[in-house]
Amino acid sequence: MSVLDEIALTGLTVFGRHGVYEHERRDGQEFTVDVRLRMPLRDAAASDDVADTVHYGELAERIAAVVGGETVNLIETLAERIAEVALDDQRVHEAIVTVHKPHAPIPLSFTDVSVTVHRARRQPAEEVSP
Repeated sequence: MSVLDEIALTGLTVFGRHGVYEHERRDGQEFTVDVRLRMPLRDAAASDDVADTVHYGELAERIAAVVGGETVNLIETLAERIAEVALDDQRVHEAIVTVHKPHAPIPLSFTDVSVTVHRARRQPAEEVSP
């Protein structure tokens, strides 16, 4: 098994219209996303070629399209969809995605609400002998 390195994209802030309340969907708000990709980076380091790694600028644009796209009720769902985008690249073994909703409709003073999902590429099931 190869060693898994990490690429991190933190603090990506995108306007979206997600939430269970009608006013959240109507008015929208900013969401902040942190993504960590676990994958081997030895080949990219050796070649010094962006083609051998995940282009984080392109990843950021794809994540922004998810956050700014189809409305969902829960940030759990939003985090899951972002993880799926990250795992689209076959070189990515694991994606850790945190979606922050700092303007959640909570009538108390708070700094942030966030959800973090950990997703790994599904490995083919090993055949089991009877």
